[in-house]
Amino acid sequence: MFKHAQLESVKAWIGDPAHGAWPLHARLQRAIRQLILDGTLDRGRPLPASRALAKSLGVSRDTVESAYSQLHAEGFIERRVGSGSFVSAQAQRLPGRGKPQRTAVGRLAAPSLSQRGHAMLQGGGVRDFLMPRPFAPGVPETRSFPLPTWERLQRQVLKEHGTLALLHSPPQGMAPLRRAIADYINLERGARATPERVLVLTSSQQALTLCATVLLDAGERIFIEDPVYHGARKAFDAAGLACVPVPLDADGMQVDHLLAAAQVPGEAARVVFLTPSHQFPSGATLALDRRLAVIEWARQHQGWIIEDDYDSEFHYAGKPTACVQGLDPHERTIYIGTFTKSLFPGLRIGYMVLPEALVAPMTVARTLLDGHSAPIPQLTLARFIEGGHFGAHVRTMRAVYAERRDVLARLVRQHLADFVEPRVPTGGMQMPCVFIRDIPEHEAVESARRAGIDLLGLTALHASSRPAPGQARAGFLMGFAAHAPHELEVAVRKLADVLRALCR
Repeated sequence: MFKHAQLESVKAWIGDPAHGAWPLHARLQRAIRQLILDGTLDRGRPLPASRALAKSLGVSRDTVESAYSQLHAEGFIERRVGSGSFVSAQAQRLPGRGKPQRTAVGRLAAPSLSQRGHAMLQGGGVRDFLMPRPFAPGVPETRSFPLPTWERLQRQVLKEHGTLALLHSPPQGMAPLRRAIADYINLERGARATPERVLVLTSSQQALTLCATVLLDAGERIFIEDPVYHGARKAFDAAGLACVPVPLDADGMQVDHLLAAAQVPGEAARVVFLTPSHQFPSGATLALDRRLAVIEWARQHQGWIIEDDYDSEFHYAGKPTACVQGLDPHERTIYIGTFTKSLFPGLRIGYMVLPEALVAPMTVARTLLDGHSAPIPQLTLARFIEGGHFGAHVRTMRAVYAERRDVLARLVRQHLADFVEPRVPTGGMQMPCVFIRDIPEHEAVESARRAGIDLLGLTALHASSRPAPGQARAGFLMGFAAHAPHELEVAVRKLADVLRALCR
């Protein structure tokens, strides 16, 4: 028979609510297996007879027999006719036998990671704002999404394609969606795209990871904006790249720094990362002369331009400027777009428009990450774009977001004027606010989080240790797209209380 402690351990395991979804025989089998793995039951140790164990546990004999049969099938126990059941001699060689190694203070010992794994862990990854709490940047309004239209188009896809829609997608993406994307960005963004050069992905973050690993080796340099989108910086850091910050002004990245670096041995880089249409987080638009200058830099030095056009659909003062990719006749620009912000985050579809020479390398590299994107959402999105529904939705949301931006600017000036100064953007879904008082940024962000408000601090977005002259650092981004005016007012008043408490 089991010792009293062993029997109580089995009872506790069976009765644990965390295991309540499993059948009783499976719970019993796992409980005994765990005793073997922990070394509590040594090899060769006899197990109670099925009838006796059933009586001790208050279960049927069939339950015990089913548990023993599974343990025998998996090699944990041996069953000998006329002698009973015993812990298998193989158990001593099973991985996981014994307890995990712990440090002197009782924590699990740190795993041995690669340099890249350690860098990713230390960087903290990229945190998505799972729920649309007030001011989370980059979160769109989803409550007014035309869901009936989407459902109707998805039914059409399933009716037309049947079970074929349940198979793998080509790694480059479904042809109808690649065609729809190329047609749309050629018309709306002034791009030079063809379906053959579009690579459908799950997100712009995946695109940045591909660029970091396919274009450069660890230790090589990449020019980045300063401040810069944190997702790009973390992707480049994780790939072991040396990020070289380039300062901004009102006209975007100061491209002359790239040209100057090219003349200094060891200072040059072969790739530059840009958010030219709406710089993240400052909101600046890269001036035309600088766009042309960076294209010429890429031509002269056989460099690459990574253009992240993350929310260009939402421009509130006239038409948005044409993308850099459409101005580049030399095919040195990689254009990244996403539907996460223009439609809804759960869609998980982004894309790249690639120079012809990079289509095969990027597509093959993509197969090593996740293989392909799901076909049904791709085919549904293609119909959504082709039917004019995407354009109509963007136009509607552009008007909604413009109103919410104006409301937030007014509320910040009304309730937060003692603490921050808003930098009202001409586009996008978030507003930078810089401190006008000596307020600890991290404490402000953390206090707001505890109050149910998500802010993104500005300081961590700067790559250089010293800001450019006249460039404010401390402050936060306030997303305004996902909340109606009355919701924004409630949240701003709550934030005012948080900041007021910090200043006492």
